[in-house]
Amino acid sequence: MRLFAFGIGYSTATYLRAHARDWAHVAGSVRTAAKASQLKQDFPGLSAYVFDGTTKTPEIAAEIDRADALLVSVPPQGGDPALRVWRDAIASSGVSRIVYLSTLGVYGDSGGGWVDETTPADPAVKRGEARVATENDWLSLATASRKVFVLRLAGIYGPGRNAIANLRDGTARRIVKPGQIFNRIHVEDISRAIEACMQTDMPGGLVNVCDDEPAPPQDVIAYAADLIGVAAPPEITFEQAKLSPMAATFWATCKRVSNRKLREQLGVDLAYPTYREGLASLLPDG
Repeated sequence: MRLFAFGIGYSTATYLRAHARDWAHVAGSVRTAAKASQLKQDFPGLSAYVFDGTTKTPEIAAEIDRADALLVSVPPQGGDPALRVWRDAIASSGVSRIVYLSTLGVYGDSGGGWVDETTPADPAVKRGEARVATENDWLSLATASRKVFVLRLAGIYGPGRNAIANLRDGTARRIVKPGQIFNRIHVEDISRAIEACMQTDMPGGLVNVCDDEPAPPQDVIAYAADLIGVAAPPEITFEQAKLSPMAATFWATCKRVSNRKLREQLGVDLAYPTYREGLASLLPDG
């Protein structure tokens, strides 16, 4: 079985570290030659190609034609670049599974209420609208012989990207917006969800990939500080934080996201069901 990954970044690389050996051949795309060279060192045997989002290359065309599965984690850029350039090649190929990594940002504000995959998408920002359109584009490639999964990911954390690291480098802030909560997901649990999609008999579709316990962001920082024995930064209000317009969009909605489908239908057993287990695993003795 052969896998092609559009966009080998943090989440995809974590999946490959655990499962690259499960595939007879793994190939993927990155944006720069330097990144391609580094990946070949990190993953011996991986074929890495530069894809600029606009140009067809014979090497990638050949990989798609021979692939059994696609893993896609390229963010929309005026539409999905992988689809814009390679839709016809993918549609005519023998690819039988496609896993597209999306975001919970496609849901609107529920005022802290629960949402699941049956909740209509209602993004609060144009970036979210582009995601919904891209999700639908990928889902349209499903056929009787091709399953397409859209994994809507919560806020990603893991090695090198977490509240403990932020505390240690001095960038952590305890921002308080009354009633605000977020779901999170450890990158290793994203890997588990991807692998489940590659193995399941379940038909494709939307799946929320998130933890069991949506929580206020200031609580996560305080817990991380307690784990490493440092004082938590003082609380500041959302208004005092003066977030950039981009950062502020992540606070524009408040919702609790259900992962029941992930657990019960896709059969994923989360390694880190809450931020507590996830952060503890990131300690030196974790």
